[in-house]
Amino acid sequence: MTLELQDMNIGLSLVEIIDYLGTFAFAISGLRLASQKQFDLYGAAVVGMVTAVGGGTLRDLMLGLVPFWMTQWSYIAVVMLALILFTFFHRHFNHIAGTIFLFDTIGLALFTVVGFQKTLDAGYAWWAAILMGMITGAVGGVIRDILINEVPLIFRSDIYALACIAGGLLYSICLWLQIPIIMAQLGCAITVVVIRLLAVRFHWQLPILKE
Repeated sequence: MTLELQDMNIGLSLVEIIDYLGTFAFAISGLRLASQKQFDLYGAAVVGMVTAVGGGTLRDLMLGLVPFWMTQWSYIAVVMLALILFTFFHRHFNHIAGTIFLFDTIGLALFTVVGFQKTLDAGYAWWAAILMGMITGAVGGVIRDILINEVPLIFRSDIYALACIAGGLLYSICLWLQIPIIMAQLGCAITVVVIRLLAVRFHWQLPILKE
């Protein structure tokens, strides 16, 4: 998976943008669920924060890196911006049908891209990058659901983590075919979103483990 230097530079700057967008999207999804549970402002901020950085934190720890938000305050600022906007415009967010699903799906797709690329940048193989992409995208939602006393979405029959894996596989194939990295990242994100949308629209589910 050899990439041109110029493409890599573009990809790294794009990954940062994607990372911030994903952080904002996941923070909103966490805040929206916290508001449904009638958490106070501090509780909502905690839920929004762990939703936004939980997956990336576990990814960095597994890769032997310092968690990203501990070295760049801008990620905390993005979460605080999401909290401020949600506080003043929560009625608008609450009136949008499928707000939680929308922002959760966007965050899932964007973080899958970020996790995959950061793992490659750390020198790991493509198959590890696929798993780290899934962890980056899904673990924040797992922690969020645990904090609000819900069964984590990833453990239900809904198609969730598999969407991340499918996006990562497409990312790997694109790099193997030497497709420009921007196109690979876009394809990965679109794949995750489309699979999530189709799964909800047509009620795709994994088999349920029975007693």
